[in-house]
Amino acid sequence: MALVSFVGRVLFASVFILYAWQEFNEFGVDGGPAAIALKSKFNVFSKSLTSHTGLEVPEFDIKYLVAAAVAFKGVGGLLFIFGSTIGAFLLALQQVTVTPILYDFYNYDTEKKEFGQLFSKFSQNLALLGALLFFIGMKNSSPRRQLKKKAPKTKTV
Repeated sequence: MALVSFVGRVLFASVFILYAWQEFNEFGVDGGPAAIALKSKFNVFSKSLTSHTGLEVPEFDIKYLVAAAVAFKGVGGLLFIFGSTIGAFLLALQQVTVTPILYDFYNYDTEKKEFGQLFSKFSQNLALLGALLFFIGMKNSSPRRQLKKKAPKTKTV
């Protein structure tokens, strides 16, 4: 059972690790294609957040958000493979931060093609987040193995 669990964690984490590797290789000086794709979506997200809540998102270079996402995916994925809840927390934090910004289906009319594509990707990432939360919950609720103390042997005469 331990082998099956390990293989499952490797397959699950491979999604994050492969994306992190690809984004790392394309990063360059400006953050690469990921920063270009994220910049416009982040601007729309921050304007929407400001208009609905009144909170202003501070200005920063988007390549730092991409670098953090790459680090969280890479390190979190590797830690997750070995059963670490810290790795699962890093991956969950990355999912919670990036998913609503990147897959902003809520900014499109339901009749448009983009709505369906973005909603599908959003739902997939939501499922990944659910699996991570399930892992964290199971990891924290499973009883720890305790060493059984052996009763001292008594000699019979």
